Amino acid sequence: MEEDLLTRTIIGLAIDVHTALGPGLLESAYKECLFYKIDKAGFQVEKEKIMPLHFEDVRLDCGYRIDILVEDRLVLELKSIERLTDIHLAQTLTYMKLGGYRFGLLINFNVLLLKEGIKRVVNGY
Repeated sequence: MEEDLLTRTIIGLAIDVHTALGPGLLESAYKECLFYKIDKAGFQVEKEKIMPLHFEDVRLDCGYRIDILVEDRLVLELKSIERLTDIHLAQTLTYMKLGGYRFGLLINFNVLLLKEGIKRVVNGY
Protein backbone atom coordinates (compact mmCIF):
# COMPACT_ATOMS: atom_id res chain seq x y z
CA MET A 1 0.00 0.00 0.00
CA GLU A 2 1.42 3.40 -0.92
CA GLU A 3 2.19 5.83 1.90
CA ASP A 4 -0.54 8.34 1.08
CA LEU A 5 -3.25 5.68 1.13
CA LEU A 6 -1.80 4.11 4.28
CA THR A 7 -1.70 7.51 5.99
CA ARG A 8 -5.29 8.34 5.00
CA THR A 9 -6.49 4.93 6.21
CA ILE A 10 -4.78 5.34 9.60
CA ILE A 11 -6.20 8.86 9.95
CA GLY A 12 -9.65 7.40 9.30
CA LEU A 13 -9.13 4.82 12.05
CA ALA A 14 -7.92 7.54 14.44
CA ILE A 15 -11.05 9.56 13.66
CA ASP A 16 -13.15 6.48 14.45
CA VAL A 17 -11.43 6.19 17.85
CA HIS A 18 -11.85 9.90 18.56
CA THR A 19 -15.52 9.84 17.53
CA ALA A 20 -16.18 6.94 19.90
CA LEU A 21 -14.20 8.28 22.87
CA GLY A 22 -14.13 12.05 22.45
CA PRO A 23 -11.40 14.28 23.91
CA GLY A 24 -10.21 14.30 27.51
CA LEU A 25 -8.88 10.78 28.10
CA LEU A 26 -5.31 9.75 28.81
CA GLU A 27 -2.97 9.19 25.87
CA SER A 28 -2.67 5.51 26.86
CA ALA A 29 -6.41 4.95 26.27
CA TYR A 30 -6.24 6.35 22.74
CA LYS A 31 -3.06 4.36 22.05
CA GLU A 32 -4.64 1.06 23.08
CA CYS A 33 -7.83 1.71 21.10
CA LEU A 34 -6.01 2.87 17.97
CA PHE A 35 -3.61 -0.09 18.17
CA TYR A 36 -6.64 -2.39 18.38
CA LYS A 37 -8.34 -0.74 15.36
CA ILE A 38 -5.17 -0.88 13.24
CA ASP A 39 -4.55 -4.52 14.13
CA LYS A 40 -8.21 -5.40 13.48
CA ALA A 41 -7.95 -3.74 10.05
CA GLY A 42 -5.21 -6.24 9.17
CA PHE A 43 -2.14 -4.04 9.27
CA GLN A 44 1.19 -5.10 10.71
CA VAL A 45 1.45 -2.92 13.81
CA GLU A 46 3.82 -2.53 16.75
CA LYS A 47 3.19 -0.65 19.98
CA GLU A 48 5.91 0.99 22.13
CA LYS A 49 8.65 0.06 19.66
CA ILE A 50 12.04 0.62 21.27
CA MET A 51 14.30 3.03 19.41
CA PRO A 52 17.94 2.77 20.45
CA LEU A 53 20.36 5.65 20.03
CA HIS A 54 23.65 4.85 18.29
CA PHE A 55 26.45 7.07 19.53
CA GLU A 56 29.97 6.49 18.26
CA ASP A 57 30.40 2.70 18.55
CA VAL A 58 27.79 2.18 21.24
CA ARG A 59 24.10 1.30 21.10
CA LEU A 60 22.32 3.11 23.93
CA ASP A 61 18.88 2.11 25.09
CA CYS A 62 17.81 5.53 26.36
CA GLY A 63 14.12 4.81 26.72
CA TYR A 64 13.02 6.15 23.33
CA ARG A 65 9.83 4.41 22.18
CA ILE A 66 7.62 4.96 19.16
CA ASP A 67 3.98 4.96 20.29
CA ILE A 68 2.79 2.96 17.27
CA LEU A 69 4.58 1.83 14.11
CA VAL A 70 2.41 0.71 11.18
CA GLU A 71 3.68 -1.56 8.40
CA ASP A 72 7.26 -0.87 9.56
CA ARG A 73 7.13 2.53 7.84
CA LEU A 74 4.58 4.91 9.40
CA VAL A 75 5.39 6.40 12.82
CA LEU A 76 2.45 7.44 14.99
CA GLU A 77 3.21 9.78 17.88
CA LEU A 78 0.10 10.21 20.01
CA LYS A 79 -0.73 12.98 22.46
CA SER A 80 -3.63 14.05 24.62
CA ILE A 81 -2.62 17.59 25.52
CA GLU A 82 -3.93 21.15 25.34
CA ARG A 83 -2.03 21.92 22.12
CA LEU A 84 0.82 20.62 20.02
CA THR A 85 4.08 22.56 20.04
CA ASP A 86 7.34 22.45 18.09
CA ILE A 87 8.86 20.12 20.70
CA HIS A 88 6.24 17.47 19.87
CA LEU A 89 7.10 17.77 16.19
CA ALA A 90 10.80 17.51 17.05
CA GLN A 91 10.11 14.37 19.09
CA THR A 92 8.30 12.77 16.15
CA LEU A 93 11.12 13.70 13.76
CA THR A 94 13.68 12.26 16.18
CA TYR A 95 11.92 8.90 16.25
CA MET A 96 11.69 8.93 12.48
CA LYS A 97 15.37 9.77 12.14
CA LEU A 98 16.51 7.16 14.67
CA GLY A 99 14.54 4.44 12.90
CA GLY A 100 15.13 5.59 9.33
CA TYR A 101 11.42 6.16 8.75
CA ARG A 102 10.22 8.70 6.22
CA PHE A 103 6.57 9.21 7.19
CA GLY A 104 4.82 10.00 10.45
CA LEU A 105 1.65 11.30 12.00
CA LEU A 106 1.59 13.45 15.12
CA ILE A 107 -1.92 13.13 16.56
CA ASN A 108 -3.38 15.07 19.48
CA PHE A 109 -6.63 13.47 20.64
CA ASN A 110 -7.48 16.26 23.10
CA VAL A 111 -9.30 18.40 20.52
CA LEU A 112 -12.96 18.77 19.56
CA LEU A 113 -12.35 17.83 15.90
CA LEU A 114 -9.52 15.38 15.36
CA LYS A 115 -8.56 16.90 12.00
CA GLU A 116 -7.39 19.94 14.00
CA GLY A 117 -5.03 17.72 16.00
CA ILE A 118 -3.27 15.89 13.16
CA LYS A 119 0.06 16.80 11.59
CA ARG A 120 1.56 14.79 8.76
CA VAL A 121 5.34 14.62 9.04
CA VAL A 122 7.78 13.76 6.26
CA ASN A 123 11.47 13.26 6.97
CA GLY A 124 13.57 14.17 3.98
CA TYR A 125 16.67 12.58 5.60
